[in-house]
Amino acid sequence: QVQLVESGGGLVQTGNSLRLSCAVSGRTFGRYAMGWFRQAAGKEREVVAAIYWPGSNTYYVDSVKGRFTISRDHNKNTVYLQMSSLKPEDPAVYYCARSKYGNMSSIRRDYNYWGQGTQVTVSS
Repeated sequence: QVQLVESGGGLVQTGNSLRLSCAVSGRTFGRYAMGWFRQAAGKEREVVAAIYWPGSNTYYVDSVKGRFTISRDHNKNTVYLQMSSLKPEDPAVYYCARSKYGNMSSIRRDYNYWGQGTQVTVSS
């Protein structure tokens, strides 16, 4: 059984930073790509960032490039999303997900394990 548990969400002011964590339990953490998605109220869930299983290659949606950083710690079975310079358009429920594959993907259907989500709110 694979479980993903996100933490680190909360309320921050515009321009500030927040770091999300995703603790993964279960076997073979290291052989699968991981991703962060977000879903704002009334909108579709979208990919934010993804990371190749060794952690060497990453993907970011254009709207967060240069502001967000995805990383993973194989020793801790944890994936992080460092969010900086948060903007009013960033608030959403952020989800961590594990891919079916080792290669990173921006496609939602390529991910088969999901966390429960953590709320990020940005105030002006």
